[in-house]
Amino acid sequence: MQRTLLFKTIIVLALAVLICIPLSMIEETIEERGKFRHEAVASIAATSVREQTIMGPVLVIPYTDEYQEQLVKEEGGTKKTETVTHTARRTHLVFPEQLKITSQVKTDRRYRGIHQVLVYGGTHDISGDFAIPAVNALPRAKPDSRITIGRPSVAMGISDVRGIRNIPTIKWGDGSAEFEQGTGLLSTPAGLHAKLAPMTMESPAAVQFSMMLGLDGIERQHFVPIGKSNKVTVKSDWPHPQFGGDFLPSPSERRIDDTGFEATWNISSLSTMSQKKLRDMELSRTAGGEQPHMQVEAFTVAFIEPVNIYTLAGRAVKYGFLFVALTFAAFFMFEMLKRLPIHPVQYLLVGLALALFFLLLVSLSEHIAFALAYLAASVACILLLGFYLSFVLRDWTRGMAFGGALTLLYGALYGLLISENNALVMGSLLLFAMLAAVMIATRKVDWYQITRAAPPEVTTP
Repeated sequence: MQRTLLFKTIIVLALAVLICIPLSMIEETIEERGKFRHEAVASIAATSVREQTIMGPVLVIPYTDEYQEQLVKEEGGTKKTETVTHTARRTHLVFPEQLKITSQVKTDRRYRGIHQVLVYGGTHDISGDFAIPAVNALPRAKPDSRITIGRPSVAMGISDVRGIRNIPTIKWGDGSAEFEQGTGLLSTPAGLHAKLAPMTMESPAAVQFSMMLGLDGIERQHFVPIGKSNKVTVKSDWPHPQFGGDFLPSPSERRIDDTGFEATWNISSLSTMSQKKLRDMELSRTAGGEQPHMQVEAFTVAFIEPVNIYTLAGRAVKYGFLFVALTFAAFFMFEMLKRLPIHPVQYLLVGLALALFFLLLVSLSEHIAFALAYLAASVACILLLGFYLSFVLRDWTRGMAFGGALTLLYGALYGLLISENNALVMGSLLLFAMLAAVMIATRKVDWYQITRAAPPEVTTP
C-alpha cells in the first residue's frame, strides 16, 4: 500500500475520532437539559403537591391491656409473693373486607420556563365494609387480661395532604364522621383520621362505609391494596398512561384510546403482604423497637408524556459516531474509486455538520413536537450537506446522491428511536445492509491497482 494512502487512512480515522469530542459535548448538554426538566418537576412538587399514595381506610382500635403478674421476692431468707399489675397500650388495625375505589382523574399542565409537567386532579369514590372483631379476639398479654377499648378511628394514609381539595366525610354505618389531620398511626403518620363513636365490641359486627376524596397530585398516582378483596377502577382523559408497581390491571378490563383510558385492578390479600407489613410496623413502633423501613406493595398509574425528548435525543447521539463513520467511509470509497481527492478540512466540516444535527434536534424539540423537530433538523442538515458536497465532489448529481443517502440514514435513525423494542434488530439490519451495499458496489474493484497508483493532482480552474 502506498504511503499516501496509508497517511490518508490514518487522517480520516483520526478525524472520525475527533468528531467524537463535539458529540460527547452535545450528549452532556442533553443530559444537563434533562436534569433541568427534573428540577422543574421537583420545583412544582415542592411548591404545590407531589406524587400521591392512597392507603386505606383502616379501622384503628386503641385499647389498654391490663394484666397481673406474680413476682417472687426473697427478703432475709424469706420468700414473698407480690402481685404486680401491668398496663400496656396497644393498637389493633382492622382492614376492609371488601374495598372498592372508583377514581376519575383529569390531567393538566404546569410550566417552569420551557419545561412542562403533568399534574392531575382525582375524585375517588371509596366504599366497602369492615368485619369488626369481638373484644375477646384482640391480642392480649394473658388470657385473663382486662381489655379497655379506647375511642376508635378510621385512618386514611395520604402521602401529601396538600393535595386534598375538600374536607372529606366518611359515612360509617348509620352515622358519619369528618376527617381531621394526621392518621394517628406511628407507622404512617401522613394522612387523615376520623374519630368514630365508642364501640363495645361485645360480639363481632359488620359495618358498611363510603366516602368521597378529592386529591391533586403530580405525574403519578399510587394505590396500596390493603383490603381482603380490592377492586380499583381508574378512569382518565389522559391517553398515554403507564401502569407500574407490583400489580398490573386486569387485561380484560383495560381500555386505552385517544379519549383516555379506563383500567381495573382486582387484587386479593393473598397476593400481597401489605396488611402484615403495616401491622408489624405499627407493633414495632408501639413497642419502641427499631425496625427497618418496609415498603408495602402498591400499584401505580403514571400520567406521562408519550415522548421524552431528552431520552430520545440522548439515544440519537449514541448513533452519532455511526453516522460519521458511515459518511467518512463513503467519502473515502468515493475518493479512492473516482480518484477525486477530498481534503481533510472538508471531512472535518462534514463531520461537524453531522454532529450539529443532534444539537439542533434537542434545541428544537424543547419548543415543538419531537417529530417536527427531527424533520426540521434533518432537512436543514441534508440540504446543507447536499449543497456543500455538490462543490466538494464537483458535480451536483453526486451531491444530490449523497443527500439522498443521508435522507435514508436519517429515516433509519428515526425508526430506531421510535421503536425501542426493535432497536437492536433494526440497527443490526441497517449495518448489514450498509456492508452489503459496499461489498456489492466494490465487488469488481481491483484494490491492488488502486493502491499502486496515487490519485492524480486536480488543479482548481
